[in-house]
Amino acid sequence: MTAVTPDYLPFHPDPKTPGFRPPEGAVDAHCHVFGPAAEFPFAPERKYTPVDASKDQLFALRDHLGLSRNVIVQATCHGRDNSALIDALRASDGRARGVAVVGPDIGDDELDEMHAAGVRGVRFNFLKRLVDDTPHEVFERIAARVARLGWHIVVYFEAEELETIAPLIARLPGIVVVDHMGRPDVSQPVDGPEFARFRDFVAAQPDLWVKVSCPERLTLAGPPYDDVVPFARRLVQDFPDRVLWGTDWPHPNMKSHMPDDGLLVDQIPRIAPTEELRRKLLIDNPMRLYWPEEVA
Repeated sequence: MTAVTPDYLPFHPDPKTPGFRPPEGAVDAHCHVFGPAAEFPFAPERKYTPVDASKDQLFALRDHLGLSRNVIVQATCHGRDNSALIDALRASDGRARGVAVVGPDIGDDELDEMHAAGVRGVRFNFLKRLVDDTPHEVFERIAARVARLGWHIVVYFEAEELETIAPLIARLPGIVVVDHMGRPDVSQPVDGPEFARFRDFVAAQPDLWVKVSCPERLTLAGPPYDDVVPFARRLVQDFPDRVLWGTDWPHPNMKSHMPDDGLLVDQIPRIAPTEELRRKLLIDNPMRLYWPEEVA
């Protein structure tokens, strides 16, 4: 049996039924599957070992929360072995798409197989506590490899790294999606210079999208995340056609608390206060990016 990292918090065992009912067709555009380790072992080079979080548990949560589809993102604990991700996609009956982690030398046949399973993007992680440094040239080689498939790039970084990573992001082909709002410091004013710098960066690049996700990672105040809501709402209002929302289930490496996913769904009307904004955030945008063949 694989030993879980000490002090690792398991996901919420009994999330509430949300008071907010998502519109039919709503997408959880950022979530994960972990293992089960007995079937899909974790990567030897991983920085943490999570509890198992299976595809069946994810799909049950999707239904409980009133959501319709998932975008499953490969996490660092599985490294470049996307087997658990691909297994979940194939079991989803077309209701899930994937974002993989690959190396620059992956073969075209493997990429084609992943595309057939439902992968539509690759993730570049810059968090030093989770991954080792990778030269930017490697990321550019990967981006060039997957461009023929029309895949997009997902980038995950801390706010203070934006200046260093911005030139790379600007060079990447196609759509680039920033995880978790670029992790702003929510102790700073929403109208302050740091967040303005990030918003200006997004505004200057029409192919740059943002996930307004993970208030539980950004908050200083704790639930119900009143300190994070203004940041997410500003991005939804500024870039209504380029925002995505997701739960981040099963919330790997949370230290302060484990969020209730029902409460996270109840945040949606706070960050997208109109029906039109909610439809763009939850349906139109993720469908356009992940299921374009179903968009009229």
